[in-house]
Amino acid sequence: MTRYEKLFEPLDLGFTTLKNRVLMGSMHTGLEEEKHGFEKLAAFYEERAKGGVGLIVTGGISPNFRGRLSPLGSELSKPWHVNKHRQVVDAVHRHGSKICLQILHAGRYSFHPFSLAPSAIKAPISPFKPKAMSVGQIQRTIKHYGRAAKLAQKAGYDGVEVMGSEGYLINQFLCPRTNQREDEWGGSFAKRMRFAVEIVKQIRRQVGEQFILIFRLSMLDLVDDGHTLDEVITLGKALEQQGVTIINTGIGWHEARVPTIVTSVPRAAFSWITERVRRELSVPVVAVNRINMPDIAEQILASGQADMVSMARPLLADPHWVAKAQAQQAEQINTCIACNQACLDHVFEQKRASCLVNPLACYETELVMKPVTRAKHLAVVGAGPAGLAFACYAAERGHQVELFDRNSEIGGQFNYAKQIPGKEEFHETLRYFSQRLKATGVKLHLGKQVSLADFSQGQFDEVIVATGVAPRKLDLPGIDSDKVLGYLDVLRDHKAVGKKVAIIGAGGIGFDVAEYLSHEKSLATDVAAWQQHWGIDTDYQHRGGIEQPTEQPPLRDIWLLQRKPSKVGKGLGKTSGWVHRAELKRAQVKMWNSVQYKRITEQGLEIERNGETQTLAVDHIIVCAGQVSEQSLFNQLQQAGVHCHLIGGADVAAELDAKRAIRQGAELAALV
Repeated sequence: MTRYEKLFEPLDLGFTTLKNRVLMGSMHTGLEEEKHGFEKLAAFYEERAKGGVGLIVTGGISPNFRGRLSPLGSELSKPWHVNKHRQVVDAVHRHGSKICLQILHAGRYSFHPFSLAPSAIKAPISPFKPKAMSVGQIQRTIKHYGRAAKLAQKAGYDGVEVMGSEGYLINQFLCPRTNQREDEWGGSFAKRMRFAVEIVKQIRRQVGEQFILIFRLSMLDLVDDGHTLDEVITLGKALEQQGVTIINTGIGWHEARVPTIVTSVPRAAFSWITERVRRELSVPVVAVNRINMPDIAEQILASGQADMVSMARPLLADPHWVAKAQAQQAEQINTCIACNQACLDHVFEQKRASCLVNPLACYETELVMKPVTRAKHLAVVGAGPAGLAFACYAAERGHQVELFDRNSEIGGQFNYAKQIPGKEEFHETLRYFSQRLKATGVKLHLGKQVSLADFSQGQFDEVIVATGVAPRKLDLPGIDSDKVLGYLDVLRDHKAVGKKVAIIGAGGIGFDVAEYLSHEKSLATDVAAWQQHWGIDTDYQHRGGIEQPTEQPPLRDIWLLQRKPSKVGKGLGKTSGWVHRAELKRAQVKMWNSVQYKRITEQGLEIERNGETQTLAVDHIIVCAGQVSEQSLFNQLQQAGVHCHLIGGADVAAELDAKRAIRQGAELAALV
C-alpha cells in the first residue's frame, strides 16, 4: 500500500477520470505574451506532465480585449488563436495528463484604460478606474466566456476553469464591495450571482456535457463587504445545478491585507474553509494555498477536507513532485519555500516567471543540462546557494565535482535566513540540496578551509569560487563599543540582545533581524494562533471572513534605520514586502528613513534626522549595513593562472540574493 493512498487514488468525473488527486493550479508565467512563448510554454507544461500531474490548469487567458490583465495580455477569442494552444495541449497529452484552460477577465484589476467592472470603483492595486458595464456589455461578456470555452475545446483542452475568485471580474459582481448596481445584475445576492451562473450556463451550452468545467469559487474574500458563508454555499449549489464538474477554492482578493501564500503562512492554513463548503456540495472540491509536501496533501485528502489538492508554485519548484511522492521519495522533492521572488514578483513586474530554487522553470528550452562529452574534475569552494546549485547541476551532467566549505554544514547564509520567524521553509531547501549532493555523487568536504595551495598542483580542471559575502564594516566613532553587534552575532552566534535595539540598515537583512527580535515564537506551525494574529474569522460571522486581529505588547523597543530618504522596505519583494512591513508595524518597530549616523556613546546611538540631532537610548546597536564580496581566493587563483570562475555573493554582494546566486550557479553548470 502506498504511503500516499488518497493522493494517488483516481478521481472519476463520470465522463472522464483523473489519474490522481493533484491539480497544478493556475499561474501566469509571462510566456503567454512572449514571441514564440507558446513553444516554451508547451515545454514548461510537458515537464510537469512528465512528472505525473493529474490535471493542469493554465495561466489566466482573457475571453476578450477589455478583460486582458495588461494591454498585451493573452486572450482566446478568435479562431486563429487556437493553433498556438494546440501545441501546449498535445505536449501534455503525450504523458497522460489532462489540461484545462483558465478563462480570466480581470475587471477592475486590468492594467489598462479600457477596463470594465460592475461599478465604476477603482481598485487600490491598479492606476486605472474602470467604467461600469452596460447591460449590453454584460450580456456580450457572458457570450465571450462561452466562445473562449468553445475555442479551448477546439484546441483540444480537456476543459476550462472559470476564474471566479481573487477579486477578478466575476468576484467583483458577487460582492457588495464592488457591485453597487441597482439593476438585475446587482442588489440582492440572487442578482449579484446571476453573472457567474449565466457564464457557467453559457459555457455548458457551448461545450456539451463531456467537458471538464471547473469554477474557482471565492470561499474567503478577506476584504470588507465580501461574501458571507451562506452566499458562498448558495452560489456553489447553483453552479452545481448548471453543470460544474469541479469547484476549486479561491482565497483572498489581491488587495486583501491578509497574507495568503507567502512563506510565513502556515501550511494548509485555509483547508478548513474548503472542508466547510465541501460538506454542502456534491461535486469534487479542491483545497489550495501552501500545500507543498505530500504529507500535508495526503492529510487534507484523507481527513475529508477536499477531493483534490491544488499546487502551482510547488510544481514550479519541482516538476517531478508527483512522481517523487509516488515513488516514496518525498525527501528528494525540491520544496517550494513560498518566497515569491522569482515567480509572482516577476509576473507583477512584467517579467517571465521562474523559481528561486529551480531556475530551470519556464526556461526548459533555454537552460538545459545536457550530458557532458568530456567529464572534468571540478572544485567548488563554498556550499552556499550558488555553490550548491553549481555542484549539483554540474555533477548531474557528468562532471566529477568536489565541494569544499569551511563550515560544518552546507547552506551558507541560508542557515541564518531559516531562523527568521516565518522562514522555516528554508530548512527544506537545505534538506533537498543535502539529498541532491548524495544522489549526484558530489564529494563533500565540510570544515575544510582551503587556500591557493590546494589548487595549484593542477589536480582540478577548473575551480568555481562561491565564497559568499562578509558583513560590511562601518566607519563610525564608537563602533568598537560592547553595545555593537553584527547580524552574524545575533543570527549565527545567538548573542543576548537587550530590550531596546537600534538596527543600522533596513535592507532584507535588517528586516530579518527586526523580525527575529520582535517575535517570541514563530506562528508557522500554529494555524489557530496565526489566524487570530491576522484577524481571520473562522466562525465566518463577518462578511469577507475578517475581523479585528489580536494585538500583543511589543517584545522589544526597536528602531529600524536607513540612510536613504525612500520608504523603508521599498526594495523588498512586491508580493511579500507589505507583509514584512505590516508585521513590524504591529510589533511597533519604528521604521525611520533619512537617518545620518553620528556616533555610538555610552548612552546609545547618536543620529541626525530632519535636521535634529538625538540619541537613541538603546542597549544594543546591530549593524546590518550590507555586505562585501569575499574574493581573495579568486584573486589569488587568477594571479596563479588557475582556470577559475566567480559566482554568487562572491561575484556580486546584493542582500542575500539567493535567486541570483542559484541561477548563476545553474547557468555556469550548463556551460562548463
